[in-house]
Amino acid sequence: MNFAFTDEQEQLREFVRSFLEEKSPEAAVREQMDTERGFDPDVWAQMSEQLGLPGLAIPEAYGGQGFTCVEQVVVLEEMGKALLCAPFFSSAVLAANTLLHCGDEEAKQAHLPGIASGDTRAALAFTEQNGRWDEPGIAMAATPDNGSWRLDGVKMYVLDGHTANLIIAAARTPGGVSLFAVDPGADGLDRAALSTMDQTRKQAKLTFEGVEAALIGAEGQGWPVLETVLDLAAVALAAEQVGGAQRCLDMSVEYAKVRVQFGRPIGSFQAIKHKCADMLLQVESAKSAAYYAGWCAAEMNDELPQVASLAKSYCSEAYFGAAAENIQIHGGIGFTWEHPAHLYFKRAKSSELLFGDPTYHRELLAQRIGL
Repeated sequence: MNFAFTDEQEQLREFVRSFLEEKSPEAAVREQMDTERGFDPDVWAQMSEQLGLPGLAIPEAYGGQGFTCVEQVVVLEEMGKALLCAPFFSSAVLAANTLLHCGDEEAKQAHLPGIASGDTRAALAFTEQNGRWDEPGIAMAATPDNGSWRLDGVKMYVLDGHTANLIIAAARTPGGVSLFAVDPGADGLDRAALSTMDQTRKQAKLTFEGVEAALIGAEGQGWPVLETVLDLAAVALAAEQVGGAQRCLDMSVEYAKVRVQFGRPIGSFQAIKHKCADMLLQVESAKSAAYYAGWCAAEMNDELPQVASLAKSYCSEAYFGAAAENIQIHGGIGFTWEHPAHLYFKRAKSSELLFGDPTYHRELLAQRIGL
């Protein structure tokens, strides 16, 4: 069995890398992170119309390109390396996978073509003020209303929720956790951008007060769908973390070559060598975990739940460790606002907590393998 990337996948990597080097340099990242919207509509349009990235892993029957999670892993790794500010993760990963696995053909036909084209920027709203990522954490109520549904409650930490033009919300009905499509302009819905540590990935608070919603899939069958989506999201985030960790390693090695102290490059000192060697080991191991998880996601095999938690926990720690060491190797300049090291450090920390921290996923892994 060959787990190496194909020539076509490597070409995709190079193509996306070239695009991001032009469209997502540090200056562009800093510009967009200071806006409430958090992304450049022109760059998003280019990503959608010219590269077709939002529809990369969406089947051709729904307007996508019909590739797999493996190709998406390649793209996300490059996006993580460039700290791309865009609603790709929220729309093309979270929302698209929710629709793909919901079992509702009508909902797929209605929403997936728009997501694939980039015209629809969708957001998945399931976390609440309790900060939990599991089924008991979903408390928002959904009540039937003359053939429709009404939602009441608050959703927190919704990625790109304040700018999305489609909201997919999880709420409790008499039958259990269910999924709903919500028009962001519906009466009773209030959306507010949150102040976050990682300004490169925007989050929002959504308040629902009797908001009209359309049921997606079968009533009470929302959690099995979300469980799969969260596993796929963990894999996608692990790939993004690998890209960020690799960038931190590259920055550290480059600085160690050019920074001179006591008459020689600091990379010649044993302490710096050890730091870089440890970072390399962590980054390469994280790549192995993320790539294998991407293959499991593409195959949707029985290993996915276990491997997703393994990859998320390891890649989270590898990225945060690399980001922290990057600052240490850079010394005083690494602590300054002007240097990009802090951008990766903040992204690493927020990604570590997103969808559950390493401790949560190790416990989840233990449960899934029967320990």
